[in-house]
Amino acid sequence: MKTLNTILIAAALSAGLAFADDAKQDMKNAGTDTKDAAKNAGHGIKKGTKHVVHKASGKTEEGAAKVNAKTQ
Repeated sequence: MKTLNTILIAAALSAGLAFADDAKQDMKNAGTDTKDAAKNAGHGIKKGTKHVVHKASGKTEEGAAKVNAKTQ
């Protein structure tokens, strides 16, 4: 009976350690996924900002040219 209890306790501890390793890996994966999502969001914001600035600067140049033409 004592041997059976020892075996059961050892099995329970082994299962607990395996679960802890799985949980640790899940946390690492979640952290990596979050990091990748932040990078992708930042890339999209950078691209969108460049697009808006490019469009705005073109319109500013057009407006300046019109004002310059009308004042001469």
